[in-house]
Amino acid sequence: MNRDVSNRLATTDRLIDASVPIDASIYDAMFGLGRGAAGIVLVVDGNQRLVGTVTDGDIRRALLDGATLGSPVQAHMQRKFTAVSTAAPRAEVLDLMRARRIEQVPIVDADGKLVGLHVLREIIGSVERPNWAVIMAGGRGERLRPLTDRLPKPMIRVAGKPILERIVLHLVGFGIRDIYISVNYLGEVIRTHFGDGSAFGCRIHYLTEDKPLGTGGALSMLPETPRHPLLVMNGDLITQVDLGAMLQFHQQGGYKITVAVEEYAHTVPFGCLEVDGDRVARLEEKPVLSRLINAGIYALSPEVLARVPRDKAFPITALIEQSVAVGDSVGAFRIKDDWLDVGRPDQLKQAQHGQ
Repeated sequence: MNRDVSNRLATTDRLIDASVPIDASIYDAMFGLGRGAAGIVLVVDGNQRLVGTVTDGDIRRALLDGATLGSPVQAHMQRKFTAVSTAAPRAEVLDLMRARRIEQVPIVDADGKLVGLHVLREIIGSVERPNWAVIMAGGRGERLRPLTDRLPKPMIRVAGKPILERIVLHLVGFGIRDIYISVNYLGEVIRTHFGDGSAFGCRIHYLTEDKPLGTGGALSMLPETPRHPLLVMNGDLITQVDLGAMLQFHQQGGYKITVAVEEYAHTVPFGCLEVDGDRVARLEEKPVLSRLINAGIYALSPEVLARVPRDKAFPITALIEQSVAVGDSVGAFRIKDDWLDVGRPDQLKQAQHGQ
């Protein structure tokens, strides 16, 4: 799993400001709270291992119980705390914060050493982007029946959370605040779960398809043409793709459309021959064939949306083909992070067992 350090929301300076040694006093902790401005103080031992946390509430309770400013902070710190590893993606951290109603989550390495700090206001506030996102979630998911007989495919749970919720939180983690979800089959299940999006840190709008419009047709239902590049994602993806890097790639390359691509390798389970007439020229045992595949994530410049027909089934791949045909520049953004399409039973099983 390759995650850029930009996913980490803490700096060395922040850690220095927000941490105190285990022999610190309550006064030191109070000073650390003001200095770090994170609402928490992280207590570390001599090996920089995180051993406890202190909030202003902990300090108030200590003083009410008779402690003084000179009292050792370790007697009043919380030894049971929530922390995540360096590999934890922002979307999962955001979901953890929401579930446990906390606003700070320390980051520790495999040895328990403090290496970072996630702060809620920074996850959902500091990198807010003007871009909209559209999630295509109207399909029936025929290949996943009978699971999808009463549940839309994007609402199937993986590790206790609907796939679509993972996508929404991933977008929010990258500063996307306006999210459109195309709904058709069992759309009320999606509407009931997400509502207006406020519980997920965003504004969710719905594009209701009266009939299936394919992977691109719902784009014609946007209330207006966006002013910035639009992110479009299939609703059956589990991914940690760096959407910020993708938008930057799209802008810097001057592309009309950017397609996220994933390298797909397939091992041929037989020895393969190259022949010259009836003569064997070369034998290769179980070769590995590698191709770049469409990962179902796109960045679209606003002007290309005019090519999407209204009220008509339209695959987004047709929009890409049209753009290539007229000479538009179409970019291929290579995904370096986890990505899995769960449209088939074997892929869903892989996701549910691998998450």
